[in-house]
Amino acid sequence: MNNILVLGGTGFVGRSICDKLVDRSGGADRRIVVPTRHPGRAGHIQLLPTVEVVPADVNNDADLRRLVRGFDAVIHLIATLHGSEADFQRVHVDLPRRVADACVAAGVRRVIHLSSLGASESAPSKYLRSKAHGEAAWRAAPLALTVFRPSVIFGEKDRFMNQFARLQRIFPVMPLAGANAQFQPVWVDDVAEAVARSLENPLTISQNFECTGPTVYTLRELVRLAGRWSGHERPIIPLPAALGHLQASLLELLPGEPLMSRDNLDSMKADNVAGAGIPGLERLGITPRSLESVMPPILSRRDGIAKFDLLRALARRN
Repeated sequence: MNNILVLGGTGFVGRSICDKLVDRSGGADRRIVVPTRHPGRAGHIQLLPTVEVVPADVNNDADLRRLVRGFDAVIHLIATLHGSEADFQRVHVDLPRRVADACVAAGVRRVIHLSSLGASESAPSKYLRSKAHGEAAWRAAPLALTVFRPSVIFGEKDRFMNQFARLQRIFPVMPLAGANAQFQPVWVDDVAEAVARSLENPLTISQNFECTGPTVYTLRELVRLAGRWSGHERPIIPLPAALGHLQASLLELLPGEPLMSRDNLDSMKADNVAGAGIPGLERLGITPRSLESVMPPILSRRDGIAKFDLLRALARRN
């Protein structure tokens, strides 16, 4: 497929997917278009050959209809981790429905959608329930759909391991809600490779794939590793449910995107690990990389500005 529209391509996962699409083009005349409301923030992907960044607002129906015309495939990555129930509905359900309608009207059949591991209409959090409703919105349209459900995604610029490493550079202890919640983290490049391969394999149409790494960890273990690999391992103080809920409530009051929300805690009530018998990365010929093989050199970097970056983020002055 030579004409691919990547919605959400300027984000953490999107940048890696654009890299893989370029790498796997094999010199072919592949056109990859990434729409964004902020072209100035798309510096990395603007340097990739055959990638075109265009100013557009997917929340505008006219822009959306114009965007999807002439493409062979659409990759949909847009999501939000935080917000009200209305925010989740707008981003995870209404937007996929509108994109699906635009694809059908434009004759674009092939769609890749990035959902979330644990998405279910009976899930404990608004985030996960909205992800399930979003999947249903895609399936209601006559499209050649493939759905990927990743666990926590790690990599050079993730907001998970890097965040916990930064926190431990500053704070002497780590009070931690949901310390026993389980995750099966997956490398961003493995997710990107899966997406790129699925475009080339029609057998992935109408399939759901769970994207997980080789190891299950508790949140406490992940935080400890983030501190150890960054050279600032701190004592971890697990918080009981009530105190964890209070901590999340206070964090929600801070301006900007919270470090943790009550809905995040609700998501952690269900273990974020692969289900038995569900296709995973191995089905696509990918042997997932371990956390230990990727993150230690990333987190051990001493750039001299990590503390300033975190303080600035906390103050919401960036």
